[in-house]
Amino acid sequence: MNDKNNLTTVHSAGLVLCHECHKLHKCIDVKNMPNPQCPRCGATLVSRLHNSLVRTWALLLTATILFIPANVYPIMVVDSFAGEVPSTIMKGIVIFFKNQEYFVAFIIFVASIVVPAFKLVGMAVILRAIQKKSQFYYTHRSSMFRFIQFIGRWSMLDIFVIAIMVAMVDFGTISTIHAGPAATSFAAVVVITMYAAVTFDPRLIWDD
Repeated sequence: MNDKNNLTTVHSAGLVLCHECHKLHKCIDVKNMPNPQCPRCGATLVSRLHNSLVRTWALLLTATILFIPANVYPIMVVDSFAGEVPSTIMKGIVIFFKNQEYFVAFIIFVASIVVPAFKLVGMAVILRAIQKKSQFYYTHRSSMFRFIQFIGRWSMLDIFVIAIMVAMVDFGTISTIHAGPAATSFAAVVVITMYAAVTFDPRLIWDD
């Protein structure tokens, strides 16, 4: 319906949605429970995620700060007779590209640069639009959030590539590869952005 006053929400219909398994429950049944839990998955039943915007903003800002050292510092270090050769994410992409390993370079670029940056910018745009009570592009924002949730699982691909290279190129006393300081920051960015998507309540997009 076009009339906002006639719109029916889950809460106004007397229902509560489980945030874990998405099972609908009647509010009357939930109110009678001393400690309301979903009988299917055991999660605590709440009508809305508390302080969703504040928590998501805090996690997003933390991930943004960690994204800088993840790209500035070496993500892996090759130790050989020639000495230690550190390599950042972008330097590794350039090396693969020069060696005509275009597919590997493209995968690392997308997984390590494009995906994290898109998640950070996309979530910031969604949160800012909610705070400004924007009346436009509800469907686009909702689709963007679902896409952010989908691509989040591929963000650790660069860490897996390093692990494989360590296993393949480790020649003991001749040459060794180990993770650099940026690996910890990058892994933290991935985990924090995934958790930010979990703490965000997508129903906030449609509240206005």
